[in-house]
Amino acid sequence: MEKRRKVTNPLGLAVLAWLLVGPMHPYELGRRLQESGKDRTIKYNRGSLYMVVEQLRKAGYVAAQETLRDTQRPERTVYALTDEGRHELYDWLGELVAEPRREYPQFGVALSLLSVLAPAEAVALLTRRLAVLAGEIEETTTAMRSATDAGLAWVFLIEEEYRLAMWEAEARFVTKLVQSLEQPDYIRAWQETFGSQT
Repeated sequence: MEKRRKVTNPLGLAVLAWLLVGPMHPYELGRRLQESGKDRTIKYNRGSLYMVVEQLRKAGYVAAQETLRDTQRPERTVYALTDEGRHELYDWLGELVAEPRREYPQFGVALSLLSVLAPAEAVALLTRRLAVLAGEIEETTTAMRSATDAGLAWVFLIEEEYRLAMWEAEARFVTKLVQSLEQPDYIRAWQETFGSQT
């Protein structure tokens, strides 16, 4: 069962995980998220990162360790993980790993309403989607190969491997769906139901 958490933004979980490595300023956290490619999995911008760090501080999961003063830049506060934050990190991550969640992806919404589109239009749109998926699959495969060739351990690429598996599965699904939409029986049934409304 899903717990009620003081901080629910997945970015907060990423911040806790990075602070496990050591104390950091939010700017440094953002830089590391980008360099490690985690920004492909966790949506954020600079403002949301600072907001999440403040939420974590109020929740007692992180604490200001020091404030750096530099005449060239504004004050920068370095945050460290608290014991409570360490516990929250492992508890929250454990829940996400162990318990599947019902998610509501945008494509699922589109599929639930697909019958509204004329079969030929649906096929054309899904064919465009297949082309985009093929590009994503190629880009991700190339990036993963490059990272492993450079010596990056597989465990640091598992979210990319998962994303690749989802895209490949979606491409297979869409290919089969296109074939179904092109069947004369479906086209005839669609015409009987929606044909007079177009």
